[in-house]
Amino acid sequence: MGRVALAAIVSSWVILVTVLVNRVVPDPYMDEIFHIPQAQQYCKGNFRSWDPMITTPPGLYYLSLAQVASLFGFYSIKDTSSFSDLCSSAILRSVNGVLAVICCIILYDVITHLKPTLDDRKKMLQAVVLSLYPLHWFFTFLYYTDVASLTAVMAMYLASLKRNYWFSALIGAFSVVIRQTNIIWVLFVACTGILDYSLSHRKGIVGKAKSDVCINNPSSENSTGKSNVGLYVKKRKSVKSVDTVESSLPRTPVPTFASSGLVNEVQTILLMLWHKKWEILVLFSPYLLVFVAFILFVRWNGGVVLGAKEAHTVTPHFAQILYFGLVSILALAPMYFSIAHSLDLLHLLRRIGPLCCFFQGFVALIAGFLSVHFFSVAHPYLLADNRHYPFYLWRKIIMAHWSIKYLLVPIYLCSWLSIIHMLGRFQRKIWVLAYFLATAAVLVPAPLIEFRYYTIPFYFLVLHSNFQDSGKWFLTGILYIGINIFTMMMFLFRPFHWDHEPGIQRFIW
Repeated sequence: MGRVALAAIVSSWVILVTVLVNRVVPDPYMDEIFHIPQAQQYCKGNFRSWDPMITTPPGLYYLSLAQVASLFGFYSIKDTSSFSDLCSSAILRSVNGVLAVICCIILYDVITHLKPTLDDRKKMLQAVVLSLYPLHWFFTFLYYTDVASLTAVMAMYLASLKRNYWFSALIGAFSVVIRQTNIIWVLFVACTGILDYSLSHRKGIVGKAKSDVCINNPSSENSTGKSNVGLYVKKRKSVKSVDTVESSLPRTPVPTFASSGLVNEVQTILLMLWHKKWEILVLFSPYLLVFVAFILFVRWNGGVVLGAKEAHTVTPHFAQILYFGLVSILALAPMYFSIAHSLDLLHLLRRIGPLCCFFQGFVALIAGFLSVHFFSVAHPYLLADNRHYPFYLWRKIIMAHWSIKYLLVPIYLCSWLSIIHMLGRFQRKIWVLAYFLATAAVLVPAPLIEFRYYTIPFYFLVLHSNFQDSGKWFLTGILYIGINIFTMMMFLFRPFHWDHEPGIQRFIW
């Protein structure tokens, strides 16, 4: 029932806004001027035709062909001319609308696996709010690869949570066909699966934590083969019990600094990998095949991107990871900006100790200053295209004065401190490290500041932060709705013109 209700809720706004967008902006806009004609060439059967300005593989076009065939019947395929006529801008845009509905249902299932103690209403609320995330919501109504990419990655992760690794790797392979950087998330999902499998088969009992905590992890599999996991953490000196759920099954919840440390976790994992090496190799070989195929593709293609290679060269852009931290915290403002969270952070710093805290903070500040000074990239597209919001953030804030980008470094670091602390409360340290490395691997090589690139790591962050306060989720949803209304109104009803180029220009993420 929950999935049907979710599909109805998401479909309601998808249909209404799609009709509005197609009426006001019927012609291809921005990157659509490359994607839509290319998809239409595929509709005509010209699979050897390729626009050299397109950087991503044709996965989205294959999905479009499948949708058009399913909507209008396979008989239309026989008549190439009629089939190509069906691939209008509106029909192609509707592909992302359908995927947005599917993605919401997948998110609901992922939340169900990660947080089995939540009731249906809370799971539905979280899935709806995540579907309203502005970067995901906005591109639902345009023919971009973002929605398809997120849907494929989340589907891959869901299959991995269900321990269907072959199917997960198959979806992961298709996600790479949609967008090449998804190979990083294929490896990340494989790593989390290996961690779960290794730790679920380790012998012995988890050592007693420093804080007086009793850990109970009744993991079992029922007759249907599905994992039923209830993870409970009970403080002995407190009447109140707290239910916490780990990121992926069947993990033991890790309270803040209650684990034995990253080094011990790595040692445990390596030991289990050695004892189970052949079993793990066979079980997770599908992911390895996907990775090998990707390496062969890069070697054959001469790089990661397909077209416009001169504008998308790999550039060490370490400041990008700092931007992501701040953007993510702002997008989760109702979750993070609270008295309880602030007190929790102060308590954390006090437990670390003043000397250790000063040393770690000093090293982080140096790394942050070096990142923004030597590895802060101003891409020509960023400097020249005033249709994107990052253009104004760069010029009006970051470059308003030479000192601003350095003054923002402590804010970036505080953002990441909050993220790591929140993840560290419910995830193992090695999981947090894997997440950080995956996020960095996706964002650091990208020379262009595009908030769209932050979407998938943002979703992994939210899904594993264990936010359960319905009031804060509701406030976050209100925030997203306000942002979505503003950005869509600016896109539709605040067009402008360039003196050097004909046509209508519109504001876009």
